[in-house]
Amino acid sequence: MRLSELAVGQKGIINENYLDPEMTRRLWDLGFTKGTLIEAVQQSPSGDPIAYKVRGTIFAVRKKDAALVEIIKQEVREDGTDADA
Repeated sequence: MRLSELAVGQKGIINENYLDPEMTRRLWDLGFTKGTLIEAVQQSPSGDPIAYKVRGTIFAVRKKDAALVEIIKQEVREDGTDADA
């Protein structure tokens, strides 16, 4: 699944990115690394960019960049706990 497909309120684990080296480095500097939990928290009125929460920090990523990040979607139970926990 791609990060750009994650709906607001959904969570995933960063698995791989296929971005250019410059953008990869920018996201790494923000803690956007393989194995990290990420949550889509807000979408702009126009739909692009989307705000994501990573390691307690919220930042915006353009859809074209988010489409190049592969994630593993986290399933959440009805009680709000992670199904994978």
